[in-house]
Amino acid sequence: MSDSNAPDLSIVGDRLTLHPPGIVQDQETPLLTSYARFRSAPLDFLREVSLYLSGTGWRSYDDFIGRNIFYNGFSDHIKALVLKNPRLQARISELTHKRLDVELAEGTLPAYKVDDRRKEMEAQLVQVADSWTDQMICKMDSRRFIRGAYYFATQLLTRAYHQGIHVSSDEVLRLRKVAKEAERKKQSIIFLPCHRSHVDYVSLQLICYRLGLALPIVVAGDNLNFPVVGPFLQHAGAMWIRRSFGDDALYTTLVQAYLDTLLQEGHNFECFVEGGRSRTGKLLQPKFGILSFLLESVLSGQVEDAIICPVSTQYDKVIEVDSYISELLGQPKPKESLGNFLSSSSVLSLKLGRVDVRFHEPWSLRDFINEQKVRLTTLPPQMKTPGDIILKRRLLTTLGYKVLSDINAVSVVMPTALVGTVLLTLRGRGAGKSELVRRVDWLAERVKKQGGRIAHFSGLPTSVVVERALEVLGQNLVGEYKNLPEKTYYAADRFQLSFYRNMTIHLFVSEALVSAALYTKVKLGGGPEYQSISYNDLYDYVYFLSQLFRGEFIFPTTPLAENLTNTLTGLEADNIIAVNRSHNDGSTIESISLDESERLSGRENYDFYCFLIWPFIEASWLGAISLLMLTPPLTNAAQQTSLPLNSAVTQAQRLGKTLYAQGDISYLEAVNRETLRNAYTRFAESGIIFITSPSKDGKIPAAVYLTTEWMPERAEDGQIRAEGKLWEYCESISKARREGKNRRDGNTVVRRIFGLVDLVGTGLWKDAEPAKAALPVKGDAEWKAKRREIKTAPKL
Repeated sequence: MSDSNAPDLSIVGDRLTLHPPGIVQDQETPLLTSYARFRSAPLDFLREVSLYLSGTGWRSYDDFIGRNIFYNGFSDHIKALVLKNPRLQARISELTHKRLDVELAEGTLPAYKVDDRRKEMEAQLVQVADSWTDQMICKMDSRRFIRGAYYFATQLLTRAYHQGIHVSSDEVLRLRKVAKEAERKKQSIIFLPCHRSHVDYVSLQLICYRLGLALPIVVAGDNLNFPVVGPFLQHAGAMWIRRSFGDDALYTTLVQAYLDTLLQEGHNFECFVEGGRSRTGKLLQPKFGILSFLLESVLSGQVEDAIICPVSTQYDKVIEVDSYISELLGQPKPKESLGNFLSSSSVLSLKLGRVDVRFHEPWSLRDFINEQKVRLTTLPPQMKTPGDIILKRRLLTTLGYKVLSDINAVSVVMPTALVGTVLLTLRGRGAGKSELVRRVDWLAERVKKQGGRIAHFSGLPTSVVVERALEVLGQNLVGEYKNLPEKTYYAADRFQLSFYRNMTIHLFVSEALVSAALYTKVKLGGGPEYQSISYNDLYDYVYFLSQLFRGEFIFPTTPLAENLTNTLTGLEADNIIAVNRSHNDGSTIESISLDESERLSGRENYDFYCFLIWPFIEASWLGAISLLMLTPPLTNAAQQTSLPLNSAVTQAQRLGKTLYAQGDISYLEAVNRETLRNAYTRFAESGIIFITSPSKDGKIPAAVYLTTEWMPERAEDGQIRAEGKLWEYCESISKARREGKNRRDGNTVVRRIFGLVDLVGTGLWKDAEPAKAALPVKGDAEWKAKRREIKTAPKL
């Protein structure tokens, strides 16, 4: 399996070696190689430790590209700049005046003591800001510490990922060139990686250290700031921020002041555009919290420019997948701790393959802003100023999705993702070794045709690459039938294997949606003439599905009609579909059907695209069906209309697990908490349900209820009627579901599913407490507004 991409770059000892494409190596040489171990080679082990302690050669980390870091007094210098930041000083002054106004209004502050009280308040706020800054900022003060940290982190990482970290030589050389120019201009490089594992930030730090780039300062949630690990990471480059800022104006301004300072000083920076780690393997929708601060730094003029570098990190196997599956199946997320991480992953003894890190071509944030402002010509003139909220929101949204698109563009598909995808998109119980290799080859070619990239393996044959992937995945994920003439493999854990399938799905979303739309006719059976769909019907259903999955996938930015035409052209060229055009002009598409050659081959290529999207269709159908549980029972004496959101999602999962056990759902992946939550969010955007915000004190949780227009009716016996807008919506989704053994008798399905929905829903309504009404605030409207403003100031 070879690739035309740039070759891997390997660094062994003090030598940097490029391996040209097409050259078969005796063995792979990754960026990082495992160090000697004391038991097997004590002298080599002691030698390596001494080289790091003495800082010999590149290990000294003295000659790197970027602003100076790791010197005595670094954190004190940054802290002093933050506390002097004009934005922070203005906020402290504003909060002080608000507090003074309140105390004067309440009559608790004599007029002659105002100046003294102002000084006291400002001093207290400065003290609070000083304390918070010390807890927040990274403390990269010791070069000796970072040498030891690099050695320790590499020991752990190369034991877990025994095939090392791989990068593209072209991308690394380009990045070094950009870094030199950024250093000259005193500009920061903002690394924006995807986020699938805690290993993401470790691998990027190790790459920067080994290649002589200034380490980026990494945004990390304070949930990781636990004993031992927290201080270690903070001295290695982590900055700690709260998971939620709430209405704390001082803390929000402090974070902005810190980021302003870092960018003004030209320090490299790293944050995850998705926010948290993806538990499903595919990219999540962008989170705009930290991005908004970075954009504000440039929009406000505090920073002239910064360089954006999207980063893709791909794994043969992700350490935390076991815990992800537990969370997605409804188990509570365990509290972060060093013990949990090491014990759950057995990180010191795993052999998880390799890590591939790819860097998109960096680009100017200032140029991006200027280009977007020119494009937003539809805005009224008064909305085009840099500080305008509407303009900033559009810039922020476009920025987030551009970064995700760039990450997808440079992502490589790992062998485990190829094998996992093939095993989950085949009919039957398993695949022989020869069949598995054949389909992996087919999929690799499809990936390249879609503009994707396959991990570089120095020209190794596909059979060897597949064997390595099977070894890394292990028998818990991919089982083997024994005592057969040919080795035959099957998906032993479909749920966990779906994590790796989802690493490829972004390349084929358009093809999958078209195939699902066509399946609404194919599943009806009959001759080819009965399995054809008109272009208009196809367009309408693809549009319906694309709206349904708007929160699941990153779609192309081209208009739907253009993207649909391109997709149909590609599928037609692959002989998967037949496109029937008008006899009049020969260009107008009238209908679409399966190509005859695809029928004769057993629909294996067409089915591939269907199998990709079916679990998501089923999850959305489950989410829609679960909304029927929100129909209040006739015996609703308290006249309660809403239910706690978390309880509703939990019971939707219970409903899904039951339907799966009874054969009404084909895919256990559909019972996925994250996908169900995405579905509920999408239903809220469509006006089907309304989701209330939780109270700020957390005592009143988020609640959900059906809007009046979508509320089903109950019959006199209390049963929900199979009619109305919500039921029609469920049926629209169901048209593209994979046909199963329990779905052919429509009346039986309705009776069984509705009975089960009512059974689960009755318990849900019975357990739910009546919603607590928020107590009104006494006083006039002006006083209420004043009190709301005061809440933004910390108590003194």
